[in-house]
Amino acid sequence: MADRFFPNVLLETWGITERNVSNSDLTLYSGTLGTAFLLFKSYQLTNNANDLSLCLAIVDTCNTASLSSRDVTFLCGRAGICALGAVAAKYAKNGELITYYLTHFREIKLSRNLPDELLYGRAGFLWACLFLNKHLGKGTIPSTTTRAVVDEIIKNGRALAKKCGGSPLMFEWYGEKYWGAAHGLAGIMHVLMDMELKPDEIEDVKGTLRYMITNCFPSGNYPASEQDRNRDELVHWCHGAPGIALTLVKAAEVFGDVEFLEAAVEAAQVVWERGLLKRVGICHGISGNAYVFLSLYRKTGNVAFLYRAKAFASFLLDRAHKLISKGEMHGGDNAYSMFEGVGGMAYLFLDMIEPLEARFPAYEL
Repeated sequence: MADRFFPNVLLETWGITERNVSNSDLTLYSGTLGTAFLLFKSYQLTNNANDLSLCLAIVDTCNTASLSSRDVTFLCGRAGICALGAVAAKYAKNGELITYYLTHFREIKLSRNLPDELLYGRAGFLWACLFLNKHLGKGTIPSTTTRAVVDEIIKNGRALAKKCGGSPLMFEWYGEKYWGAAHGLAGIMHVLMDMELKPDEIEDVKGTLRYMITNCFPSGNYPASEQDRNRDELVHWCHGAPGIALTLVKAAEVFGDVEFLEAAVEAAQVVWERGLLKRVGICHGISGNAYVFLSLYRKTGNVAFLYRAKAFASFLLDRAHKLISKGEMHGGDNAYSMFEGVGGMAYLFLDMIEPLEARFPAYEL
């Protein structure tokens, strides 16, 4: 299935980057690095050495073009380039290249005014650390490094929550107190749950998730932000039930509390009823929403969730291209990218081959 879309994704992302690196989007979220991530996924499934070789070539170009970048996250910064480079080099059995990318990763500096969220902030840097430790071995990025970042996130979250009341932790991005995966509570809690937390920090994470569950819309959907508590509209990974559902599944896995799994199932029902969107992508499209069902299938073994994931994927396979060409669906602001376009759709199709191993890209480990 994914092979149908690979040639266009490569041509429209990597081909353009090769010709004009200086004006290219190099991020994993909406640019060329996302194509490298897609190729790495393909290599993991097929063991095709050409996929791995091209992945490394793309990472090399992104690395050279971003050496002076101050962006630090996995999705939108140097951390993603260096982390994917090191991991792909491991699979290529290139020790020298592993060392090169790890050295550059360790040179990344987090500024004091960095936000805490996933897309551009501290949580996004921590996710890159987790990715490296998963593939290269625990301690590749030592706990002393990650602990310092966790301390800063917890400190900031508690300070703002004390001013606001309600949730034990609260965060802002450009003045907005977001709840979702990309910029807000769900994304930050998701990453924190993979960290070694102190007992009081665990309770703050649980309390924050319970605060969100208690304050969801009567429909079961979730607000985009504290300031947007009356607008029950968005059903996206970035804002709304899908991203929060994935975080609640994670909470059920980590803490074992049945309330989190029940809330995830309720949020998934919203995704089933309202999540067949007019975009194809991972961030705010059908592809990303399908991962809610794959995550619950992995957690519960209930084939009803697998059926729903297949239904969303089948809709995309059968109708997306035609509906986009007719103008009835939006192809995405970056139409061939991982998070906004058909690159993410191809990634979903690859994950449907082994659904129990499926993970939302750059979110679920």
